[in-house]
Amino acid sequence: MNAIGVVGLTTAVKLQEKGLHKVTIIAAKLPTDPKAIDYTSLWAGAHHVSHAAHDAKQMAIDKETFDVMWKLSARAGAAEHCFMRVPQTDYLLDGRDECLDWMPDFKSLPSDALVPGALAGTSFTTVSIDTSVYLPYLLARFLSAGGSIVRGSVQHISQVIEGGPGLFRRGRADSSLVDALVVCPGLGARTLGGVEDKDVYPVRGQIAIVRAPWIEFGRTLSHNAQGLWTYIIPRRSGDVIIGGTKEDDDWYPVARPENTTDILKRCFALCPELVPPEIRAEREGTIEDVRALIVEEGCGFRPQRKGGIRLDVEWAPGREGQGKIPMVFNYGHGGGGYQSSWGSASIALELLEEALVSGSA
Repeated sequence: MNAIGVVGLTTAVKLQEKGLHKVTIIAAKLPTDPKAIDYTSLWAGAHHVSHAAHDAKQMAIDKETFDVMWKLSARAGAAEHCFMRVPQTDYLLDGRDECLDWMPDFKSLPSDALVPGALAGTSFTTVSIDTSVYLPYLLARFLSAGGSIVRGSVQHISQVIEGGPGLFRRGRADSSLVDALVVCPGLGARTLGGVEDKDVYPVRGQIAIVRAPWIEFGRTLSHNAQGLWTYIIPRRSGDVIIGGTKEDDDWYPVARPENTTDILKRCFALCPELVPPEIRAEREGTIEDVRALIVEEGCGFRPQRKGGIRLDVEWAPGREGQGKIPMVFNYGHGGGGYQSSWGSASIALELLEEALVSGSA
């Protein structure tokens, strides 16, 4: 794979901590590397707000993930430093039911509490995730559990089956056999040999990061069918993610200035509190006051898939005399990789164990 994102890392942690498997990650890019357009997980906001709505299977995956993250974010929790528990308000321009009444402190907003244009709204408590801290946490957790990492760019899954990690580590095949593959290639599923899933496509998302430690709440204004999403996501560090865009099949790899200006306008309208309090105490804030807070802007390609997440098993020929080996697929999460990471990892683990027990296609 090209980069090991949140889905692949979480799945690797889940498998390694089970204690029954020796897991090796093969990836060209790791969480400690500089940000890049082909490593979307580092550009994510992120926060846990499920978009599953009436999809019961997806909602169960997202719920399991939230439960794990809620425990991790607890005071003195194992990963408290990666999260921030925040009050979240969602304003819904289409009036849809998000089906989030299971979230902590959930309330439906009265009509007089809605912003202009919103047909419905909700408030609840959730977690925001500092992706630049959380991904290295997952990597360290995987390594401390006994997992291994090899840098390598995989062109075809047969390379891993025939050569194992040694092919990428030393340039020659391992003597030991590969018993199974767990394939979490993200957008790379389009081109990875042996997968080549043309139902996978990019959804470009652009964001800006502003320095605004006084913001300790999240807000979102959205219209699902129209793909309109304006969001304010604070991080424990004091940085705030503002966004965003949803542009299908848009491969432009850097921030567009006009997108940044549009994001600033929308986020300022939704959250005028982004303007520093000392300025607001003296005069009315402006968009330029928020622009002055930008510390970084960029974009990523969400790995969307027609039909949703792929979680299934195929069998591939092993080495000579080995028979077939199982390949478990876990990709196609779109913009919901963080929200569904632990739940989809649990399913991937179940699929792997069932396949290894069955022993054949």
